[in-house]
Amino acid sequence: MPYVNVQITQGATREQKAEIVKDITDSLQRVLGKKPEHTHVVIQEIAEENWGYAGLLTDEWKKSQP
Repeated sequence: MPYVNVQITQGATREQKAEIVKDITDSLQRVLGKKPEHTHVVIQEIAEENWGYAGLLTDEWKKSQP
């Protein structure tokens, strides 16, 4: 029973999340032969202020980009 935990910053649409779940499920079936009905995909959306990148909180890092 595959369990996949995907962590992303907030902002993805419902349609985008559905596509991610489908693609991951399809990939596990194609590559490892896992049954879709046994595959669990959890998407956790993290606020940018709670995610660090390049030594900064992501919201601050984005502000520094041109």
